[in-house]
Amino acid sequence: MQYVCTTCGTQYPSAPEAPERCLICDEERQYVNPNGQSWTTLEALRESKTYSNEIKKEEDGLYSLSTRPRFAIGQTAYLVQAGGFHLLWDCVAYLDEHTLQALAELGGVDAIAISHPHYYTTHAEWAKALGVPVYLHVDDRQWAVRQDSSTVFWSGEKLELAPGLALHRLGGHFDGGTVAHWEQGNDGKGVLLTGDIIQVVQDRRWVSFMYSYPNLIPLPAFKVKRIADKVRDLPFDRIYNAFNRMVKANAAESVQRSAARYIQALEGKHG
Repeated sequence: MQYVCTTCGTQYPSAPEAPERCLICDEERQYVNPNGQSWTTLEALRESKTYSNEIKKEEDGLYSLSTRPRFAIGQTAYLVQAGGFHLLWDCVAYLDEHTLQALAELGGVDAIAISHPHYYTTHAEWAKALGVPVYLHVDDRQWAVRQDSSTVFWSGEKLELAPGLALHRLGGHFDGGTVAHWEQGNDGKGVLLTGDIIQVVQDRRWVSFMYSYPNLIPLPAFKVKRIADKVRDLPFDRIYNAFNRMVKANAAESVQRSAARYIQALEGKHG
């Protein structure tokens, strides 16, 4: 059985019994359910007839993919159509034939890339079903509990997947924390898909940065500054995060303003 953690959606390698603990949840950037560690399988999720994946067009060349009802963390994945190259950005745990058919009707998928370990989920199942590689940053390799021939651990600060579509390592939330930059998105103004490496907050004019979101542990100022510096020269006007929130316009300026505000707060100069 390939057990899936019900709290974070991470799938583990085949084993006769469920693991005693989830490596991803038993760590301060995530959490173990107060009711205790529990497990399911992808097969059980399918057989329950409870879940489905909803695919919605967000803008030309960009579709969101979310599981309904919410399962585990409840993040959103995205299909980015960058010219002739189609990227599945981030991943959800649930996968079925209907989802595969819907993606095929949209032109298929050429690769998967994931922002950080909380969204690794069932990526090996997705890669096998789609016949594509999965790009994970090597700095987060220790968290990849399932690896196979589809797994590509990339290194460095940037990986260009196709003209106008590149992965950038920003660190922060995880050492290998990655965003995807799509130059042609938003009518050529540029889109940054950030997972929660850069998090869109309730006031959609702003973003934020955390070491642990569920446990409200902030990032140190120098890491926030480094993230802001790394995206300073990227052309983008819009951000999509992992929960179908976006900064619709002036997103590049929003990141810089938000980083400055965050650092001021840490230094006691805000408010």
